[in-house]
Amino acid sequence: MVDNEQMKLKGTLKGHGNWVTQIAASPVDNDIIISSSRDKTVLIWKLTEDDGQITGIAQKALHGHGHFVSDVVMSSDGQFALSGSWDKTLRLWDLKAAVCTRKFADHQNDVLSVAFSPDNRQIVSGSRDKTIKLWNTLAVCKYTIT
Repeated sequence: MVDNEQMKLKGTLKGHGNWVTQIAASPVDNDIIISSSRDKTVLIWKLTEDDGQITGIAQKALHGHGHFVSDVVMSSDGQFALSGSWDKTLRLWDLKAAVCTRKFADHQNDVLSVAFSPDNRQIVSGSRDKTIKLWNTLAVCKYTIT
């Protein structure tokens, strides 16, 4: 069903130095989003609303990837982010501490997509190397699908 209400721009977030490749909203905090970019970073944003306008301040920048960050997702508890990059790696980030807790390195080409399982115990990644990999959260690749 289509609603007749007009879509209106509420605000624009600026902070990345290159194209934004993905955004993810926190499942537990409506004021937090994360974004990935071709500037090799993931930004954690705190949103505020004033007179109907949404503004956001980049609270923290997550650095560590050596190439474009192509995808980012947030865990179902909102505590972790998972990013995939053209540097052939995935990184698991503790959002509160803003540090990388795990680096996943087994792909032979750019990582294009990442996902958490609903219980956050497993991680899936897809790559330009034509594989899908299933990982545990200790960065051990359990299965490769070709």
